[in-house]
Amino acid sequence: MPDLSGPHSSAEPAASVAALESGARRFETPCGEGSLVWRSWGSGPPALLAHGSHGGWSHWIRNIAALAKVRTLWIPDLPGYGDSAPAPGQDHAAIAAVIAAGLRRLIPSEVPLDFIGFSFGGVVGAYFAALYPELVRRLILVGTGGLDTPMGRIELRRVRALEGEERRAAHRDNLLALMLHHPTSADDLAVYIHDTNGARARLNPTPLVLPDKLLGALPRLTVQVDAIWGEFDRPHPDPAVQEAALRRFHPQLDFRVIPGAGHWAMYERPEEFNRTLLDLLGRPLRPA
Repeated sequence: MPDLSGPHSSAEPAASVAALESGARRFETPCGEGSLVWRSWGSGPPALLAHGSHGGWSHWIRNIAALAKVRTLWIPDLPGYGDSAPAPGQDHAAIAAVIAAGLRRLIPSEVPLDFIGFSFGGVVGAYFAALYPELVRRLILVGTGGLDTPMGRIELRRVRALEGEERRAAHRDNLLALMLHHPTSADDLAVYIHDTNGARARLNPTPLVLPDKLLGALPRLTVQVDAIWGEFDRPHPDPAVQEAALRRFHPQLDFRVIPGAGHWAMYERPEEFNRTLLDLLGRPLRPA
């Protein structure tokens, strides 16, 4: 399995993505009028990685190799993104039902798994865990909005009519405005992932997240909740503010901050993120 966590991962991005994808086990389960497409790597206890808004499985491209050494990773393109069809209803319950039905086909014994959700994927995970607690061992939120906390100021460039280097430059600007902190992090691989995933998005997640949709699920959760945040998360800034909002409902929360990382922390600081996530996953569950 190619390791894309290093500094040379941006060379020939399409080939890099294809090389990693070629080592995946691919599955399809029913989703609306089509399929929910899953990719799986590794072996060991199961973990589901849910991507963010306008993303796909490749949001986790710099984490898969490390995590798959100790976990069986199940990474769907969420309904309405990537290769997956939209869910039959565009609400939390419909999306959660499609994922639950898929997991029951893929893991027939219904072994509870760890659900790690990035941004929009964290809101999906919270409602999924609230509705199907028997399928979830723990929930780890990564830079997840919907807490009704002040948002950072974000100004994005339009890219629809742009081509070539002008389009790539606009994507770099948008990545630094929204997803990443350091200019060098907006490399060719990040631009390629952002462009290709965004072009295939068919779901507007805003009404499913903002301003306070995560707050609708947190009080209902009976599973363990932990969180990881980038130090310089732009859309949901000031990790201390986010931590305080989460602790209102889950006071025993283990809240970790990735230094030097923006919103897409697992891409920008993959080694630190991978160590942090594996440490959380390796800890025993707290007493209920």
